[in-house]
Amino acid sequence: MDHLQVVDSQSQPAALSPSVYVPPTLRDDECYHVFISYSSTDYRWTHSLINQLESCSLQVCYHERDFTPGRTVLENMSDCIQHSQKVLLVLSPEFVRSRWCLLEANMSLFRDCLERKPIVPVLLDPGVSVPLHLCHLTYLEASDPDFKNKLLKVLCTPNMKLQGSTMVPFQPPSLYNGKALQPLVAVNDEGLNKWDSGQFSDMEVPDQLRQIIEDQEKYREAVRLINSVSQNKVWLRPLWLRALIYIAGVLFFLLLLAFSGGMIVMTIIFLEFPTKNANIGAVTIFSLCCIPIGFIIQLCLWKRDDEKYIVREMQKALGQANTILLKEKVLMGCLSNAKIYLVYVSLDGCKQEFAETFCEQVVTEEMFQKALKFFSSGYACCLAKRHFPYSQPPSTGHLQGGICFCQYVSQQLSRGEWQ
Repeated sequence: MDHLQVVDSQSQPAALSPSVYVPPTLRDDECYHVFISYSSTDYRWTHSLINQLESCSLQVCYHERDFTPGRTVLENMSDCIQHSQKVLLVLSPEFVRSRWCLLEANMSLFRDCLERKPIVPVLLDPGVSVPLHLCHLTYLEASDPDFKNKLLKVLCTPNMKLQGSTMVPFQPPSLYNGKALQPLVAVNDEGLNKWDSGQFSDMEVPDQLRQIIEDQEKYREAVRLINSVSQNKVWLRPLWLRALIYIAGVLFFLLLLAFSGGMIVMTIIFLEFPTKNANIGAVTIFSLCCIPIGFIIQLCLWKRDDEKYIVREMQKALGQANTILLKEKVLMGCLSNAKIYLVYVSLDGCKQEFAETFCEQVVTEEMFQKALKFFSSGYACCLAKRHFPYSQPPSTGHLQGGICFCQYVSQQLSRGEWQ
């Protein structure tokens, strides 16, 4: 499928050349050559295109005419896609905001039929941001003077002969490298204590990740690692438990001090050294006063460190999780205990950089795994927030227009920050 250009949604499509192409034969389970999905704001342009396609003997399906009354939009869309040879999406800002959101939000429903149908994206507006699930496809731009003939060529080509359709696995291109995906929010974020870790659902993979992660069990394993933080790292964090431990410690210390003081007093009385007796008594009183003061200070410091502690523990778990998700080109990171940032990024170039730095393969793998565990969570957050705590390095990295992972690790090590 060749690239084309964009046309204004109010302009009329150029005339087609029906004599050149012959529509493919419809099979038993097919009623249409193409299902067209578009926004109502693009009605004029789309219907002009539909009229021309139908004048070329193509069977076109669209919602105003062919949806069955009394059924939901999702049911109608699923059936129309199922009974059409191809799917044409008229991409405009309004379509991405409304129509595509409906498809994307229910990608699990449409994925099976879409993976067997070639998708033909037609770009009407040069300002449209192509959705993630479509960015691996070659799209048509409607302003090319030869747009309609090229569109006819695609629609009249049998599915098995088409290249670059969604019949091949989804592989996000390099232009999406380093971009943030929709973050994960803890299922228990309401009323979540600062000293506790958020819990994230591992029952099913989010729709946005199903298009990227082939082995979905890896995702579940990664989420279970993160959820284990709450079970393994927070049992000493509740304030009442810490206060109880401190009180027990203070009582034990007082008993020990009383026993030691009694022994000292007995010794002084026995040896009759009154001056030393007075000095030791003063030291004992001062020590007793320091105990509650130290107790209060420590409780305040511990309380202040609550959130930092649990975030650090979650970042360690995310580092472990990222070693699992590395092959899927997905990294996770967190800055709080209730949200996980997700980014799509390839670290292949950075791993090769490690291999060139450390000659032995065993050492290379060990050092790269350590770097992932210590630094991948922070790197994912920086990519998601589009902000790094230092300026762009002068040397070119492995991430176009950004800071790659090995540059991030180098900068953090030079600053003495292990995160």
